[in-house]
Amino acid sequence: MAHDHDLVLRPTEAQTAAALAPPPGRTGGDLVVETLSGLGARTVFGLPGQHALALFDAVRRSPELHCVGLRVENNTAFAADGYGRVTGEVAPLLLSTGPGALTSLAALQEAAAASAPVLAICSQVPVAGLGGGRHGYLHELRDQQASVRDIVKSVHTVRTASQIPSAIAAAWESALTAPHGPVWVEIPQDVLAAETTLPVVAPMDAGPHELAPRPELTAVAAHLLGGAERPVIVAGGGVVRSDASGKLRALAELLDAPVATTFGGKGAFPWEHPLSLQSWMEDRHLTEFLEDADVVLVVGSGLGELSSNYGTFAPRGRVIQIEADAGKLEANYPALGIHADARLALTALLETIDAPRRDPSAAGRVRDVLSRVAARLDAQDLDQERAILAAVRAALPDDSPSFWDMTILGYWAWSAFDPRAGAFHTAQGAGGLGYAYPAALGAAAADPSTPVLAVSGDGGAMYSLAELATARQHDLPVTWLIVDDGGYGVLREYMNDAFGATTHTELSRPDFTALAESFGVPATRTTPASLRADLAKALATPGPSVVVLPAVLKLFAPTHL
Repeated sequence: MAHDHDLVLRPTEAQTAAALAPPPGRTGGDLVVETLSGLGARTVFGLPGQHALALFDAVRRSPELHCVGLRVENNTAFAADGYGRVTGEVAPLLLSTGPGALTSLAALQEAAAASAPVLAICSQVPVAGLGGGRHGYLHELRDQQASVRDIVKSVHTVRTASQIPSAIAAAWESALTAPHGPVWVEIPQDVLAAETTLPVVAPMDAGPHELAPRPELTAVAAHLLGGAERPVIVAGGGVVRSDASGKLRALAELLDAPVATTFGGKGAFPWEHPLSLQSWMEDRHLTEFLEDADVVLVVGSGLGELSSNYGTFAPRGRVIQIEADAGKLEANYPALGIHADARLALTALLETIDAPRRDPSAAGRVRDVLSRVAARLDAQDLDQERAILAAVRAALPDDSPSFWDMTILGYWAWSAFDPRAGAFHTAQGAGGLGYAYPAALGAAAADPSTPVLAVSGDGGAMYSLAELATARQHDLPVTWLIVDDGGYGVLREYMNDAFGATTHTELSRPDFTALAESFGVPATRTTPASLRADLAKALATPGPSVVVLPAVLKLFAPTHL
């Protein structure tokens, strides 16, 4: 019996002739570029360094690859993350040895936590320096790979030019196979720089492996859901990444099952749908609603700290967990664990569930819990915070993506922001500062025709100011809203609550409008009353812009303490 993997494509006469007479002057760097182009890449992100110069020279000569160069490696990796999230495609990231590699790690941790398909291609010291010896090469580390192994999905090492296409193709496939995530390829400086007589790399297919659910588990899950009286669904980021929102909605409507979306799963279910519990994962009223369900279907979420209301969620019913990351299955709660891609698993459930019970009271119960959430907020004197978030929503075009830093307004957005047709992305996976602006630049590079919003506090903005130069140089349509409260606002609240005083949370900072204008980026200083109009104008103006809002905001009171 013949199998697909037994089939060998024979080269045409033209392909054979071209292979036997490769063009002169090519290097290992060209093999990298040809492989990326053959896999379908058109945009790469990078910052050159001495060991990677041959790679960047090959990118310069490529008619197919466009390189977006940023100013700091961590921001460069954040930009690749943003590109990967909005496109669902692999985002190549070009790095140099040692300091360049290490500076990217915080951003790669966020990419890992958010399952963003970033393909980091990093140079190394020459081949003779590999193996842990102390040869004294510039940027030398004893074991560069050891620094990334606990962060990325897979590591691929190249020692000869002929290994380059296969290593990159394997990494590409790994990045796209559910769960998506960052991967790492290392290529020594001399391999990148050496001339090669290998033929031009032909286009190749490195598509992901499908992760289908086991049918016996689908059968059990369908039986439980079909017989449930009060089913509820928790939709995580895995639903968004697998493009399964339509399947999720169909299943929710089939079962009359209310749907709560996690912070990473925002956009997986329509915000205003009668069955939408929205994203109030940190509110006790929603937690109690989920606890009351007789079957909880968790799709594409590990029910981690935030999604479980800091571990206070205590389900009384049966939990079914669909998750592409096997390490997250039952990591926090006993469940019927189904290791599968969300789209394939939801499709199987839709095909298997027959004549389910329906809950005619579901929509009414959703309205009741949302009204109780609103009443809790009404009692906390949070009118300014709610008005500012509403102004941002009103100013942002429905289909524009938004990127939010770890700032008080971002924390509000996790729970209260309706993303509509635009993508919503935050750094809450790893929780580091400085994500929003460079990630938004990456998204804008993917689609320069659509305005993108980045939201930072003044503390987080200080991590990314250098990228105003990137935005101007590439004329990227990103509007950066900086909420200037004079310090690390979230940490200020945490320290006051815990210790009754703060330390090192109050910050000196520049005049952000003058600083942006010094880069040639138009900037506006706004007020809560004029925010909607000023932000809408900035978003409607081509190219980059900055809007600065001086305001001290408050978090809503937690319910898990």
